[in-house]
Amino acid sequence: MYIEKAAYKSLEISKIIKLIARRCRSETGALVAEHIAPAGDLEELRRRQSLYNDVERYRGVKGELPWVNGLVSVAFMLETAEENGLLSGEELVKVRLLLTLSGRMREALTEAREEYPAFSILLRSMRDFSEESEMLSVIDDDGHLYDYASEKLSGLRARMRVLKESVRRKAHALLNSPSIAQMLQERVLTLRSGRHAFLVRQDALSQFPGSVIDRSGSGSSVYMEPHSLMALNNEYSKLYGEEMLEETRIFRQFTAALMNRKKGILDTENVLGTIDLFYALSEMTRLEKWRMAELSKRSEFSFVRARHPLLRENPVPIDIRCGGDFRILVITGPNTGGKTVALKTAGVCLYLGWLGFPIPAGEGSLLGDIGELFTDIGDEQSIEQSLSTFSAHITHVTEILKNVTPRSVVMLDELGAGTDPEEGAALGVALLDWLRGEGAMVLATTHHNPIKRFALTTEGIETASVEFDASTLSPTYRILIGIPGRSNALLIAGKLGMPERIVKRAASAISGQEISMEDLIGELHEKRAALEREAREVEQSRMKLERLEKDYEAKIKAIEEKRDALIASADKKALSIVRNAEDSARALIRNMSNAEAESQARRELEKKRSHFQKIEKSAVKREEKKEMAESVAATKYELKAGDTVQLLGTNKSATVTAVEGGKARVQAGAVELQVPLTKLKVITRKAPAPAPSVQIKVSRPVGVPSSIMVRGMTIDEAMPMVEQYLDQAYCAGYDSVTVIHGRGQGILRREVQELCKRLPYVLDHNLGGPGEGGYGVTVVRFRR
Repeated sequence: MYIEKAAYKSLEISKIIKLIARRCRSETGALVAEHIAPAGDLEELRRRQSLYNDVERYRGVKGELPWVNGLVSVAFMLETAEENGLLSGEELVKVRLLLTLSGRMREALTEAREEYPAFSILLRSMRDFSEESEMLSVIDDDGHLYDYASEKLSGLRARMRVLKESVRRKAHALLNSPSIAQMLQERVLTLRSGRHAFLVRQDALSQFPGSVIDRSGSGSSVYMEPHSLMALNNEYSKLYGEEMLEETRIFRQFTAALMNRKKGILDTENVLGTIDLFYALSEMTRLEKWRMAELSKRSEFSFVRARHPLLRENPVPIDIRCGGDFRILVITGPNTGGKTVALKTAGVCLYLGWLGFPIPAGEGSLLGDIGELFTDIGDEQSIEQSLSTFSAHITHVTEILKNVTPRSVVMLDELGAGTDPEEGAALGVALLDWLRGEGAMVLATTHHNPIKRFALTTEGIETASVEFDASTLSPTYRILIGIPGRSNALLIAGKLGMPERIVKRAASAISGQEISMEDLIGELHEKRAALEREAREVEQSRMKLERLEKDYEAKIKAIEEKRDALIASADKKALSIVRNAEDSARALIRNMSNAEAESQARRELEKKRSHFQKIEKSAVKREEKKEMAESVAATKYELKAGDTVQLLGTNKSATVTAVEGGKARVQAGAVELQVPLTKLKVITRKAPAPAPSVQIKVSRPVGVPSSIMVRGMTIDEAMPMVEQYLDQAYCAGYDSVTVIHGRGQGILRREVQELCKRLPYVLDHNLGGPGEGGYGVTVVRFRR
């Protein structure tokens, strides 16, 4: 979708993008947000939505994708390095951080690609940078090379350490000399430009046995090199220079290797920025209730409960649509009623939707195939070009008309304003009629009654109004499609104290046709208000009936359950009595001494037994009927593999492995059975692939990063945060996370590791490896 510059500016898109960018965790995400362009066509838009939805589903099911704090854009660094051929140590550390995260991200996306197919879009732009990450592992977190970066560097630094020890011993002897010590500003040996020196007081400059090599910042003291250290300093300075040259050579070598893969690195940065942007959009979805619009192949849009993102204080949601049963919507109503805000809200939703973003609207919003977005909103007056407001508007609208297509959306604010009302209205009518012929979608606002009449009587054009409360003289900001609005100018003037004679004189000056138009609109509003009251009453009655129906069903169910319980209890008692009677009869028969009497008694018992069996069968049938009503077959539930079921008549549960016709194969412990569906009751249904919004709110914590920074905090500040973070990260499904505590004296590190030992869900914890932060971080792995 194309958006003209004037539309981008008048809709204040840059402010809204900054609003989203503030939710990003890194500079890379903010840069992607600022530079992303609308999708070129509907197919590309579908791919963008699919990618966002897959990332959201992943976060809901498996937790956050890998991430690190401190990620910055390296694009400008690489551009500069292309000119001078050198990246500094600090810059190389930033590149290494990006490449290390890239490796982890690529691994996570690859593992999940089958389940989340849209991840392939990201993976196409990601490369393997394991060699480059390994190459940069010889640099510490501060950008300094380790000794083992090269054999030459290792040898130079070893010789420098020997020399430094010699210098230290001689300097210590000088510091112990009373005559020398009293000349010093500080009793400290300092390295200045590769030479060891003392900071000497200004008044002792001529007495100190040495040479001036530098001055302090304040100018009150000087750095002087003792004569006794000069030979050692010369040798040290030579080695220091060689060390700098060797470090520069290594940095240039690393820079050249990275520049060979510049495009791949920039592509990877864009992927990481996109994922960070999706995180920000997810936060907007969670906190601001933004929702992804459904797509339509038709040229149309319909936004439900849309809000302008820049209206922070309880904005009134509006429903606005165009392109379905009408192509042009003319919105009328009083000033400050919300007409312009309605246009801007629709424009913002269109633009964000075509970026592939969730939009500030509710569920059920629809976004169609839009080719261009043009707006003429606000004051276009130009002093430099000597254009009046009206002339500027006409010039801009003329440019719009040259580029309009049937897939265009054109927004015109205050149509026909800025000139003679009669001519302005005529021009507005002609403009709408021309756009109608071109098939473009148009949202226009106006005060002119001729334009309202044209909209009311012309096919393909619909009217709408911003609702106005006459009793409070204030707008409600609701959009009422199908009813034109009144200007309410005379009503407002009268309510605000304008003399009645003046108001009546103004009313008499309006032509009869205009009065009848206003009266017609007023009558429509009154009828609408009456219909709304009736609709509210009907809705209240419907809700009352629903409550009564639910109460009735609940009472019927309670009665049935009570009846079933009474019958079950009676059956149980009857069976108990029957069995006791049968047992007693057998005992009496066994104790009879008369054979004939015993034979007669047995015959009578057999007669009664058939009656007992009928009672028992009746009870069993009732129980089976009750169980059958709860069975899978009776409830018509479509059983699936993974569902948990109960074997009716037992308290045993099992897991469904397969469904074949009217039977299911279930696993109960180590035993696999084939059971009819009439003998199974569903206990737990297999959870479907969860919707992102539900999972974000319920199943997983939202916004749990893969690391936490507590460097520089006290133990009392840091430890509660670390413990809470580890709880959240474990619940979010991470396999491992990183606690960044810094090196320092190791106090925080020890406390973090002691905490890890106490937590039952922590499997192990280790210090970070090369490229991960070394002694400054602890990597925590969870039990699974």
